[in-house]
Amino acid sequence: MASMSLYAPPYSSCNRDLVSLPRGDISAATFKSSFFGSKVPVKPLSFFDRNTQKRRPKTFITASTHNFDVVIIGAGIVGLTIARQFLIGSDLSVAVVDKAIPCSGATGAGQGYIWMVHKSPESDTWDLTMRSHKLWAMLAENIRYQGSNPLEVLGWKKTGSLLVSRTLEESERLKRRVKQLSKAGLRAEYLSSHDLQLVEPALEVGECGGAAFLPDDCQLDAQRTVAFIEKTNRQFASKGRYAEFYHDPVMSLLRSPSNGVVKAVRTSKNTLYSKKAIIVAAGCWSGSLMHDLFIESDTALNVPVKPRKGYLLVLENFTSLKLNHGVMEAGYVDHYGAGKRVTNSASGLVDHGENLSVSMTATMDSMGNLVLGKILTSLFILKSQFHLWKRGDRSVCQ
Repeated sequence: MASMSLYAPPYSSCNRDLVSLPRGDISAATFKSSFFGSKVPVKPLSFFDRNTQKRRPKTFITASTHNFDVVIIGAGIVGLTIARQFLIGSDLSVAVVDKAIPCSGATGAGQGYIWMVHKSPESDTWDLTMRSHKLWAMLAENIRYQGSNPLEVLGWKKTGSLLVSRTLEESERLKRRVKQLSKAGLRAEYLSSHDLQLVEPALEVGECGGAAFLPDDCQLDAQRTVAFIEKTNRQFASKGRYAEFYHDPVMSLLRSPSNGVVKAVRTSKNTLYSKKAIIVAAGCWSGSLMHDLFIESDTALNVPVKPRKGYLLVLENFTSLKLNHGVMEAGYVDHYGAGKRVTNSASGLVDHGENLSVSMTATMDSMGNLVLGKILTSLFILKSQFHLWKRGDRSVCQ
């Protein structure tokens, strides 16, 4: 392997689209949603500028050509955990390359749900989802066995999840979902409107509403989890088995002139040769990345994976409302349906033809902040859901 000098900078904040309600002595606002039972005083919205976040310094490389057993494209949670498994489960050397840094993409924008409540036992990915859920639980238990607190290390919380309905039609669908999940081996139960009020007093769903409840669902903190995985991976750097190439976008793939097999990844700064495998773990950008990498070849690739837009509303140090569980509106499940129709219900509008929809999730993060998530396709839709205007000397958000 060619000589190199690697800098392992400290972990930085996630880079994601969110709306932040910071602390400070500023005028009060009112947030009102049918998702919660009453008006809640909050602070005025201010948009979080991703460009103001601290960024880790670039990795310093003194040579341009390197050899590894495995090269992984993508430093999200999937890419980093794949690297971790190779490092602790074999003697292979691993390189992770990314155009930015961990938590700059979908990993950083996610709410860390380890949930089964919105999954379908009939889907092609059910077995993979079940295995993922079990592996995360095993990791948390292993950390506890080693004398550490999974809450501190991963932000791990076994809160359980609630898939909430507000109409009779949605409630009937949730009852059927509970039966399916129970038959598939999960602990699941349906909560009536009255029972839901007992376990989650902050929710108001009406007499026709209810919830599917999965007590074993969990959540974690993306920043803490990535920091833990990176720390483990970097322990192998001194042995020459691990290297990170961040802020180094992949430009092309190099093929063997004799048999056409892909043998290396060429980035903007380096050429990374692989002896065993090149793994693409670019998440929802894998489709466009592979299209670009193979555009000059005769290979036609169709990777039907595309990113979707979402926003998070973070209410920092919020004491007026607390949630005991992770909460998701029933309309969220429409994102996992295969139907190409337009659905209009109390929980949102879904235009499957244009991937247009609005639905909400809510949870308390590891710092005690209330995090509201919305799946949207544009900022216009966000504004249409949270109308801001002035009333006297205060802002009002509804």
